[in-house]
Amino acid sequence: MSAPAAQPQSTCLAESVRADFPALAQRINGHPLVYFDNAATTQKPRAVIEAISHHYEHNNANVHRGVHTLGNRATTAYEGARDRVATFLNARSREEIIFTRGTTESLNLVAATWGAAHLRAGDVIVLTQMEHHSNLVPWQMLARRTGAALRFLPVHGDEGLLDLSGLDAALRGARLLAFTHISNALGTINPVAELCAHARAAGVVSVVDAAQSAGHMPLDVRALDCDFLAFSGHKTCGPTGIGALYARRELLEAMPPYQGGGEMISRVTFEGAEYNEPPHKFEAGTPNIAGAVGLHAALDYLDGLGRARIHTQVQDVTTYACERLREFPGVRLFGPQGERGGLVSFVLPDVHALDLATMADQQGVAIRVGHHCTQPLHDKLGVPATARASFYFYNTRAEVDRFVTVLRRVIQMIKGTP
Repeated sequence: MSAPAAQPQSTCLAESVRADFPALAQRINGHPLVYFDNAATTQKPRAVIEAISHHYEHNNANVHRGVHTLGNRATTAYEGARDRVATFLNARSREEIIFTRGTTESLNLVAATWGAAHLRAGDVIVLTQMEHHSNLVPWQMLARRTGAALRFLPVHGDEGLLDLSGLDAALRGARLLAFTHISNALGTINPVAELCAHARAAGVVSVVDAAQSAGHMPLDVRALDCDFLAFSGHKTCGPTGIGALYARRELLEAMPPYQGGGEMISRVTFEGAEYNEPPHKFEAGTPNIAGAVGLHAALDYLDGLGRARIHTQVQDVTTYACERLREFPGVRLFGPQGERGGLVSFVLPDVHALDLATMADQQGVAIRVGHHCTQPLHDKLGVPATARASFYFYNTRAEVDRFVTVLRRVIQMIKGTP
């Protein structure tokens, strides 16, 4: 009797952790949930849920200024989360980590502080054509305020690779380069270290949007040699409303505050204020303490699994999903042919993406449709909307098979074929 075929390592990992995620056990419209919307937000393990609950049940107090026991506990937990993020990113010091509401606020903070202090009329900001609106609109707003100009690195066709042949020319005369690590619409994994090296050689400050990569692969800001890097907690198994901005200490010290209020000051008189040292200079008011506690637990959870292992697992499921989707006649897949982030965007002939997602949800399958906050990219690709299936380490090949079966059923219903 022959031995059973070995399961892919990724499937084994997914099956071993699924019980940690309560949301995955539910039924939607009478069907087991297949959650393929992880690029929008990931599900939360019990460890994160319990950490937040424990904080509110036992340690709920404001941070930094209290002298009572609960205040001290809350401060220790909050600043411990900062230490955890610094370790997660391999920052040089904890003072290089600023807590924000997420990637969007982090990028707006850089634009409103470093950008406002350093950019003038005629300066150039370099972006790519694949940027999320969060890494495009803040720079558009800054350019309008300062008179700076935007310059874009082009994207090659449906495969979605950056054309870097003109990179050095694009950086000539520029002050800032902002780009995504992994495209949320294409899955393209950009060469961060290479881009940052070219920027540094040109005297250009680099800003990395790591929203789609922080929870999927190891990140080392020192090895990448970036100046700023942002990520969101809710895409890394953590809660919503919390994220972090990494910034070189020397840049933070020279930047003006983002907002005024409590905690970001060292002394205030009726006539003026002296500002606190980084990172507190950029964290005005009561922070999202419970969010930081939950983020700490999420990063512990991810590193307990191993981010390299997570990346390998997600690659397996993503590659398999691309293979299965190519079975559909006329399907148009967007993104690289080889290694990519954990998502695939696609269009099926004569099937509107919104109809596809709505009817898939009736079968318990959650995917996302639209322009995915990359409307200029979709305009360039010539499509108003795509369907996007995005994966995480708790997803399996069996779920991909079910997804494909549901797609076939939906297409039959839409086209009225038996």
